[in-house]
Amino acid sequence: MKTFRNPILPGFYPDPSICRVGEDYYMVTSTFEYFPGVPIFHSKDLVHWKQLGHVLDRASQLDLDGTPASRGIYAPTIRYHQGVFYMITTFVVSATGARRNFFVTAADPAGPWSDPYWLEDAPGIDPSLFFDEDGRAYYTGNRVPPEGQQYPKHMEIWLQELDLETKRLKGPKVSLWDGALKQIHAQESPHLYRINGYYYLMIAEGGTGFTHSVTIARSESITGPYENCKRNPILTHRHLGEGHGIVNVGHADIVETQNGEWWMVCLASRPYGGYYRNMGRETFLVPFHWEDGWPVVNPGKGMIEWEMPRPNLPAAPWPSLPVCDHFDSRVLEDRWNFIRTPRGEFWSLTERPGHLRLKLKPERMTEEGANPSFAGRRQQHMSFAVRTALEFAPQGLAETAGLAALQNHDFQYRFECGRNEQGRTEVRVICREAGRETVLGSKELAAGKCYLRLEASGQSLRFDVAVEPEQWETVAADADGTVLSTDRAGGFVGAYIGLFASGNGTPSGNFADFDYFEYIGL
Repeated sequence: MKTFRNPILPGFYPDPSICRVGEDYYMVTSTFEYFPGVPIFHSKDLVHWKQLGHVLDRASQLDLDGTPASRGIYAPTIRYHQGVFYMITTFVVSATGARRNFFVTAADPAGPWSDPYWLEDAPGIDPSLFFDEDGRAYYTGNRVPPEGQQYPKHMEIWLQELDLETKRLKGPKVSLWDGALKQIHAQESPHLYRINGYYYLMIAEGGTGFTHSVTIARSESITGPYENCKRNPILTHRHLGEGHGIVNVGHADIVETQNGEWWMVCLASRPYGGYYRNMGRETFLVPFHWEDGWPVVNPGKGMIEWEMPRPNLPAAPWPSLPVCDHFDSRVLEDRWNFIRTPRGEFWSLTERPGHLRLKLKPERMTEEGANPSFAGRRQQHMSFAVRTALEFAPQGLAETAGLAALQNHDFQYRFECGRNEQGRTEVRVICREAGRETVLGSKELAAGKCYLRLEASGQSLRFDVAVEPEQWETVAADADGTVLSTDRAGGFVGAYIGLFASGNGTPSGNFADFDYFEYIGL
């Protein structure tokens, strides 16, 4: 029996949405405050995925200036209708501010995608689009029930027609369903489907933490009333306990293959070293079939497994990506992201070919809402090794550059090169937890090139430096990796590891050159 292993997208790839066009599958996930926004993936077999790029890759599409940590782009949905791809999502402006919903379109999923069509009077989050058999299009989202909330975080799913010509909502708003699990809270991420004469409404309930779940209802009319599936929730892991290897399962989307199989993509997390989820919420795949008009997920087991039988599709693996980026291209590969919309020409792959040059900006790595000089990629393994080679000559006490591992601005590790109080160049390891910083170790260096290495063995981190290749000396060991977990830091994202350069409040014309960046899962 041929099998595959979960997760199919390891690392911070939450809120997956999927669609099929012929024999091709496309998937998108949330990105919050990171830029470019909404990675888009392509697959032929539902198991192997290749990133085509990002849906929101221009500043005109995505202005994240000042956006707080774990705000920004929430829960995209991807759909295809009459030769056009649609991606609809929520832009969460701030912790307490507006939630603005918009969609973009493209003829080619690899782009370019249009600038946003902002939808007026579209409350709530997690929008989705549904194209009915009669050609009409509908918007679904969540909102506070018009009659008020009966318990904390009580929400309902609502529907309104979307005029594809004017790109505006029209007609009345219709209340559809407020979920199957009363008192559980946070009814969200609705998706509508038309299957075998019924309209099925699948949602998430219980919040995106440990009590997350997938529930479903159906109706013969798109406006309801919707019948609650008596088997709800159709998928959850909350009954398996915090010690289970896969937790907080929910926020799903479904697809039928060209061979008639049904599959579900959803988010879940892999805690390790205790209930600590450094990698955030990842994308998993699970089969289901229909029984008495309702979905039964992974029949006989009812849960996501690490290893499962493959879809009945020809295997279509993509070439593996290199573990080391030597920065030989003129553009950053798609795995790299910035914190918020990049402002200013602070990075270059051409000023010194074969290197990533980061110019120092005044913005700090510890500054919420800022766009620091940082380029990073997702942590995708519980244990991993990262290496880079850095050339940097700090000109003052404020100037630093190096390697960063972060959950957000207040929970991070920085393995940085800078000057000490005696004016000599040193590398130091700084742990920032809840806004408080501790220097875990330091070592003076001769000016010039140095090599930095971060190794994670589960939740134990070690930071090494070398001035000659492979001549490593430890600067800090047994550092607590749980600082990089959402369970310590809060929020909704996963850990990033990357490169930075900062004037830490001081303008500078200086720069740091990185010869390569290597990430290996162990």
